Amino acid sequence: MKPAIISSLAALLAATVTAQDRPSSFTVMALRSASPIHFLPMQAAGRHFWLGGKPSTYCPVQVGDNCPPGNHTVISGLTSLSVLVPGGQRMYVEPSGALGFTQAHSIYIPPGSIQYGFEYTPGTEFGIYGFTGFGATGWMACPVPDRPSYQVFAAMRNATVPSGDVDDCLGFSAAAIEYKGPSPAAWQYA
Repeated sequence: MKPAIISSLAALLAATVTAQDRPSSFTVMALRSASPIHFLPMQAAGRHFWLGGKPSTYCPVQVGDNCPPGNHTVISGLTSLSVLVPGGQRMYVEPSGALGFTQAHSIYIPPGSIQYGFEYTPGTEFGIYGFTGFGATGWMACPVPDRPSYQVFAAMRNATVPSGDVDDCLGFSAAAIEYKGPSPAAWQYA
């Protein structure tokens, strides 16, 4: 067999096994011992992802009591958010390395962004959510000047981070913890 065919078959087999072994929905928690980001949840807000805080969600008034709680950022599959809004919300990584998500009712992603390279590795207590697109080696949390928060970026040397220096960022393992709460988890993330 040609190397390209073997490589394609191996990738397809890995994706099939991964899909069978991962939970349908999960939350993410940062793991980096002895750091300010250890055990912080990954949250969706402002069309990007952050460590710590709360997610930014919205539900129309007319939905009333049928609004999902929206108190957790939940990933469905590998690249979607667990939402009720028509059309859903997809995740992507921008050319800068920033992890983002689509606005509700829109499929627009910034030019050059990618929606592939997301991975799930099963584990005993939880899995690991990773990213290898753009040549990344997982995730990193980058401090945002004048804000007590860390923005999530793909771990890549050429990322364009808020401080301007990738060395300010902290690489972390993204623990993927099965979500067993109400599904979908939010009407939409904002």
